[in-house]
Amino acid sequence: MAKLLNSFLKISGFYILVGAIVRIILLFLPITNNSFPEISDYFKIFLLGIVNDLCVSIISFVFFWLYLIFLSDRKFKSPWGSIILIIMLCLLGYLMFFHTIFDDYGKLVSKLLIAFLIIKVISFALLLFFPVIRKSWRYSMYCIIFFLYVYFIIFIAVSEFLFWNEFGVRYNFIAVDYLIYTNEVIGNILESYPVIPMFSVLVLISIIITIFYVKKSKKYFNEFSGFKTKLISSLIYLGLIIGSIYLLKYNQEQENSENEFVNELQSNGLFRFYNAFMDSSLNYDKFYAKIPEKKAIQIIEHEYGMFKDGEIIKDTLPEIKKNVVLVTIESMSSSFLNHFGNKKNLTPNLDKLANDGIFFSNLYATGNRTVRGLEALTLCIPPSPGESLVKRKNTNNLFSTGYLFNKKGYTVQFFYGGYSYFDNMKTFFKGNGYQVIDRNSLAPNEITFANIWGVCDEDIFNKAIKVFDENKKKRKPFFGHIMTVSNHRPFTYPEGKIGNPENEKTREGGIIYTDYAIGGFINEARKHSWFSNTVFIFVADHCASSAGKEDIPLEGYRIPAIIYSPGFIQPEKITKLVSQIDLMPTVLGKLHFSYTSFFYGQDIFSSKYIPRAPIATYQKLGYLKKDIVIVLSPKQKIEQYNFIQNKLEKNKHIDKNILEEAIANYQTISHLIENNSLKIKK
Repeated sequence: MAKLLNSFLKISGFYILVGAIVRIILLFLPITNNSFPEISDYFKIFLLGIVNDLCVSIISFVFFWLYLIFLSDRKFKSPWGSIILIIMLCLLGYLMFFHTIFDDYGKLVSKLLIAFLIIKVISFALLLFFPVIRKSWRYSMYCIIFFLYVYFIIFIAVSEFLFWNEFGVRYNFIAVDYLIYTNEVIGNILESYPVIPMFSVLVLISIIITIFYVKKSKKYFNEFSGFKTKLISSLIYLGLIIGSIYLLKYNQEQENSENEFVNELQSNGLFRFYNAFMDSSLNYDKFYAKIPEKKAIQIIEHEYGMFKDGEIIKDTLPEIKKNVVLVTIESMSSSFLNHFGNKKNLTPNLDKLANDGIFFSNLYATGNRTVRGLEALTLCIPPSPGESLVKRKNTNNLFSTGYLFNKKGYTVQFFYGGYSYFDNMKTFFKGNGYQVIDRNSLAPNEITFANIWGVCDEDIFNKAIKVFDENKKKRKPFFGHIMTVSNHRPFTYPEGKIGNPENEKTREGGIIYTDYAIGGFINEARKHSWFSNTVFIFVADHCASSAGKEDIPLEGYRIPAIIYSPGFIQPEKITKLVSQIDLMPTVLGKLHFSYTSFFYGQDIFSSKYIPRAPIATYQKLGYLKKDIVIVLSPKQKIEQYNFIQNKLEKNKHIDKNILEEAIANYQTISHLIENNSLKIKK
């Protein structure tokens, strides 16, 4: 009992101390660009934060508890010792020589499990066959486990700092992705930060702290508690775990500040990570405000002219079977372009294309992740609470832009410079009629530069041009969707291409290189016979950052979009409000396609077009119309902001009509998804 209590107090105290230090540091980071004048804000951040950290420390102590509670000599007595050792060896052999589920997303998790099991096998075997070393061995293992706890606590603190510095939030779905896609993410970290020096310092600090805490703990291994004592202490600990779970849930309800940074800071990062891992989607009816289903359908039919049976798009002019190339640009905020006031000349090629095509100056992304942008451009629907449909199961054979182009006789292809298993892109696009061309499709001589996210943008553009040449020989029009990767941390690119040296690894360098690659792509495309018969669309997947004081900071969602086709598309600047989901229906309108539409996105040149933009995080569902933003949150929470002089001001008076439109959009799309009604009806 003594060693359990002593170990728990040391670990929990250290975890709470580190948590408080992290909150103080995060408060003063540049991305947390707001002051907290209310005393109650500090109270919630630190007092509730300490309670949250204590609860998480109680729950996470379970691994240490399991080690300590099973310390005994009885399990080594014959025949149990030999039986346990054989079972452990069989499990180790299975992990080492057979394909397991852990191998599907990279080898790191599998390697860690194998390493852990090897240590356990060696440890158990030594204790089984050499009883004389048991006391010193157990004390050594105790020190190692204590060190791992200390190191993990410090590692999580540093990771939260880095994550907050990039996204302005605690762990969320992005962090879950980072855990699953270990190859890309760990590679990204290795290329972005001085990892070896940084973690060497962490190891050294952890060793010093461990020595300080465990130097007087050897006495706890002179004898072991009996079964009754272990049972009582275990029951007490189990009660503490249950209480901690309920208290964490209760404190989660107190995250109700109007300042999102306050809510984030008072929370615990590991608990946020757990919630994100468990809830990749949210049931709309259970968590969000609703209106009667009949009324919701009436609103959607009035707004979009469709619902269950689709809207009949009948163009009076003949269809134009031009090739279509959609380039989705990684993390290209509107604020990077000269057309939006940037004076650094970061994007001369995009700015020139904006002058020569249809330029959208007031277009908003639906979300803050690549998969959300791909969803908006492919399915042309508002975002639903939780993860993008690109990452969910059973999302094949959906009504999509790819489906329409296939139906019109086009060759349909998706190009991605990385490995398309990432973010489930391969499964999604292949399941919806696209030929997927990713890093695996490039020959070694086609790759001039690559980092952990994939080949550089020039390489994937060059590959696309080769494929388009092959498509041309087949005398079929083609639709090519290209996803870039270079404008992403670690911001590395081929040396000598632009002014910034490669080793600077800056966001501006990534922007300049991506723009350079786009310029090279267009210049090379002009030399090919299919260029004059092609419509190009350039649009960001999302902004570089969407963090802010408000639930949904609008400037973190405004993105550039351009439709370019010399001789076919006349230059024009569109200033009215447009959503990312409207872009492809607008292109289809320019091609005079007739079809039955199940899109929520609309042709903005149609007389029936109603300007509005759905914008969301994973849980907050926003709806922008005129100068009003409605935000729907879990627990049926409703908020309204007025968009005045590029600032959001909270308004306690809710516009009922716009609120009902917002609810109707999200309620109906959620129902369609849940009922598999977006699937193509054969």
